[in-house]
Amino acid sequence: MDIAYRIALVLGPTGSALATYLWTDGRYGATGGAVLVLAMVVWTYGLIGLLDAVRPRAPRYAAVALPVFLYGAMGGAAFGFQGVFEDIFDQSADASLAALAAHPFAANLLLWIPGPVMPLSLFALGIALARTHLVPRWPAALLCAGALAFPLSRIPRIDTVAYLADALLIVSFAAIAWLLPPERHPTSHVGPRRSHGRG
Repeated sequence: MDIAYRIALVLGPTGSALATYLWTDGRYGATGGAVLVLAMVVWTYGLIGLLDAVRPRAPRYAAVALPVFLYGAMGGAAFGFQGVFEDIFDQSADASLAALAAHPFAANLLLWIPGPVMPLSLFALGIALARTHLVPRWPAALLCAGALAFPLSRIPRIDTVAYLADALLIVSFAAIAWLLPPERHPTSHVGPRRSHGRG
């Protein structure tokens, strides 16, 4: 996997953690929301590279996981935009939720359904990494733990649990980026091949 993908795998969850640190009463606000949107873009880029590395050993999983990850990342970005617009238009959390309730189709499609898709996808990724033996089992286990802790912090907006979930994800992805074996390229032959037959 290229170095750019490895760096993105670390910067993505780190940016998400920074957005969490910028919470105000459990809301992202304009700054935290903007950071979260950018973090999801970077994280998605890294996940694309990671799934490319997984694909030779689990092609069916990788084919299904990519669009699911894209949908989940879109949901994460949508929550970031929500924080930005709440701050810009000076809307409270209750007013924002009431406004979303008036548009259930859009709210479910863009927020409430993709919201849990991202941590579920991360949990499945941890299992896939463990089963394919691309990395040791301990970073895969940390990834699964972070994926489980993520909704436990985001739904009730508990700061300490959110910091723990973010730390687990950062450490697990940093380990994955470091421990993932380098991409193997086929050896190319330069110059004419030797003939082993008798002339």
